[in-house]
Amino acid sequence: MSEEIPLSPIGREEIHKLEYALLVGTLFRPEVLEELRNPSERLTWVDSLAVAAAAIAREKAKMTISQIAEDIGRTESTIRNHLMGKTKAGQLVRQTLEKFLREGVKIDLPSTKELEELKVRLEEERKKSQKLEILLQEVKNSLKDLVEKLEKI
Repeated sequence: MSEEIPLSPIGREEIHKLEYALLVGTLFRPEVLEELRNPSERLTWVDSLAVAAAAIAREKAKMTISQIAEDIGRTESTIRNHLMGKTKAGQLVRQTLEKFLREGVKIDLPSTKELEELKVRLEEERKKSQKLEILLQEVKNSLKDLVEKLEKI
């Protein structure tokens, strides 16, 4: 199924279409997928890409920095940094936009095998996270017990 993505959006619906295309197009770039393999800051990394995509889509709709910041709930400084390419996320999303402008909107999705591998890795990470949560709770309980014993001395 193919849907036209406006590169100079007018109105909310077109902004959201471009924002989605920029985010997906950036997320599935090989260097970004590689970056996402590192779990250390995965959530903040994906969030930064989403904010950069939202900011750039709104910029293309001729919104001001203050309008963009208010619309997506971020500071003007954050928006400015993404738009000026001072962030890695802003640079990557801008490169995706430039590619769209040159070649049209084409999003290469990973193969089924790559998606399966990603699914397995995500499940492994989820299990590790659960184990760490249990371990952390055990440490908290042990510390609480220790504090109670020390208070009795």
